[in-house]
Amino acid sequence: MSLPTLFVSGAGGKLGGLVIEALKSRGYAGKIVAGTRHPAKLAGLSGVEVRKADFADKSSLVASLQGVDRFLVISTDQVGGRLAAHLTAVEAAKEAGVKEIFYTSMPNPEAPSEIPFAHEHLGTENAIKATGIPYTIVRMGWYMENLLGILPNNLESGQWFTSTEGSKTSYTSRLDCAHAAAGALLKGAENKTYTVTGPAALSNAQIAAIATEVTGKPLSVVEVSDEQLAAGAKAAGVSDFVVDHFILPFERFARAGKAALVTNAVEALWGERPLSVKEFLSANKTALTRAA
Repeated sequence: MSLPTLFVSGAGGKLGGLVIEALKSRGYAGKIVAGTRHPAKLAGLSGVEVRKADFADKSSLVASLQGVDRFLVISTDQVGGRLAAHLTAVEAAKEAGVKEIFYTSMPNPEAPSEIPFAHEHLGTENAIKATGIPYTIVRMGWYMENLLGILPNNLESGQWFTSTEGSKTSYTSRLDCAHAAAGALLKGAENKTYTVTGPAALSNAQIAAIATEVTGKPLSVVEVSDEQLAAGAKAAGVSDFVVDHFILPFERFARAGKAALVTNAVEALWGERPLSVKEFLSANKTALTRAA
């Protein structure tokens, strides 16, 4: 019996590329298809078949999914248009006869949610389940890589302004998320939902202490209100959109205790323990000490 054909959408992106590499690292002997809107960019990718995968073009996507057994739908970054794109992908999978669907969602997308785009993820999950096709949902925790976007400037100033009120977040590395998604593909659909997390939930104060230990730079956490945090961010040049759609919602999400879940999903799906925040920050010390 031949091995299932695995199709990874968004293969030209950071997560998708890591999923492809993870599958190859395990020596998967079946066909791996790298789906991307821009096939020419992956022309040099070895060990896989590259096909065009544009969620805005249903007919071509149906054609690209012919012969595919397991389809990983990697969430797009089209905030506001994500759900429509994902529904097209799900419909195309059904029409193409895909046998199993996998999806990279977000933690706790159920309504009501502090995250403005949570409904797009929940809507996608529900649409996949409604097809009757076997599935696995892999809800990805907040990336540790996000810390590299905020900690350098915080370390430079010595202060980290937050409105999380000491609540905790279980950050996970993008690589561990990719490993979990790849592991789910190799394992096969289970009609289950996994939430991928790091090994521990930490408060911003705990993360600040780790950053100080790694870099030698003192960093104190300053708790402020949402209004003060928004005003400070906007005064620093952060756009209203980023503040209102990302910064404040994520602070509220954490404050509600929805980011603190810790699971063994990485071990269960990939067989290895996930990176800790300390390990991640230590590996990225150079980036931490270079303010943006």
